[in-house]
Amino acid sequence: MKIAATTLGETAGDLFAQTLKLGYFLTTIALFLVFVVTLVVQLRSSHYNPFFYWTVILSTSMAGTTMSDFMNRDASTKFLSNGATKLGWGPQGLGLGYPEGAAILISLLLLIFLGWKLSGMTFQITEIVTFRGEALFWAAILVSNTLGTSMGDFLSDSSGLGYLGGASLVTGVLLVLVALMKVPAVPNVLLFWIAFVLTRPLGATAGDFLTKPVAKGGLDLGTLGSSVVLLAVLFGLMAYAQLKERRTAATPEFAGPEAETVQPQRAGHR
Repeated sequence: MKIAATTLGETAGDLFAQTLKLGYFLTTIALFLVFVVTLVVQLRSSHYNPFFYWTVILSTSMAGTTMSDFMNRDASTKFLSNGATKLGWGPQGLGLGYPEGAAILISLLLLIFLGWKLSGMTFQITEIVTFRGEALFWAAILVSNTLGTSMGDFLSDSSGLGYLGGASLVTGVLLVLVALMKVPAVPNVLLFWIAFVLTRPLGATAGDFLTKPVAKGGLDLGTLGSSVVLLAVLFGLMAYAQLKERRTAATPEFAGPEAETVQPQRAGHR
């Protein structure tokens, strides 16, 4: 589900910003507001709901896509060269570049973790039981997805690996992380956050592979068609997760969402 959500986040973000020519700035504002709305719904929920949880994950992926593009690129020249007459309101990019953008995002993520640590709250995701803890969790998720988008775009566009090469590299690193889970000396919390960041560039490279022209190494399926298919896949997976959650809740042994969902448990402890 995470890969489906992050890939859809890439294709949908590009759909709004590039295909529909709304521009990075206006799309970023709109998608950030979508994130806020979905987050409020999630925080107000009295129990774990897969639709709410994964909708927030999707909204962070979409917002992260355009936030990263706005930071790293300056699309004005590109849009004008394609004959666009309307770029959307506001500037079309800061043009920081991938290294500078990544440095800012890594610093911001470290600050969030520092605040998390100083608050005295646990980093164990399944043990988050406070509103503030869940707010920090989702802030880290948003920044992680934005950072992951920058990493994915760098691998696809600037590293020379291409879409499949970048995806293969990230997949290999994720497999190493899975192997490290068997090593007691390596904290699972650290592995979780590294893996979470890396699933985003995997989704970004996969999304670009689906939508970019064949001449650039993609399948040229378009952002609209790819987004519709991915949305159907994600919706089906969420429906299955919802059904599974209801069946689990009906059993006497039920004590909250299964650990594999890796979602904060605050709502279940109200």
